[in-house]
Amino acid sequence: MAVPSPPSRSRFPGSGLAKGLAVTLRTMTRKHVTEQYPDVLPELPPRSRGVIGLFEENCTVCMLCARECPDWCIYIDSHKETVPPAAPGGRERSRNVLDRFAIDFSLCMYCGICIEVCPFDALFWSPEFEYAETDIRDLTHERDKLREWMWTVPAPPALDPGAEEPKEIAAARKTAEKLAAAQAEPAEPADPQEGTS
Repeated sequence: MAVPSPPSRSRFPGSGLAKGLAVTLRTMTRKHVTEQYPDVLPELPPRSRGVIGLFEENCTVCMLCARECPDWCIYIDSHKETVPPAAPGGRERSRNVLDRFAIDFSLCMYCGICIEVCPFDALFWSPEFEYAETDIRDLTHERDKLREWMWTVPAPPALDPGAEEPKEIAAARKTAEKLAAAQAEPAEPADPQEGTS
């Protein structure tokens, strides 16, 4: 059976202290990398994931975000309302009206599935990350709070110069051009003698 050798000691007394002081002197001349966080805000990368903002006007209460959420942290309540016909002789329609939209950020894992599956662009990433609470129940943000986060959502990045124009924008532009052309054409007055001969 082999006997372990005793730990080797340095030959010079105080050499450990000298090594420690050498490290201290070396690091004193280097640039500091510590960020003074509360006083200086960090430079976040573009489109960073912080909190989810709700653009309530686009929400049709389709419930896709709540169904696809792997954490089940989205709570939606709604009711149906009857809408009068748009034209005379039409029929009444019913539509869903949003009563409650809440996200529990104590459960959310920030996967972004809810934002990806929303077909009407009602959910967006906001870069805000300072929403810590002392009580975990306060991390459930209702629709009023989620609407406030929309003010912090950055504008989408510009398209590449050689990129194709999105279909939605192209269709809206063509419709606007047709309306402008129709309004620009002067209305031809009817000739009163046209019908008589």
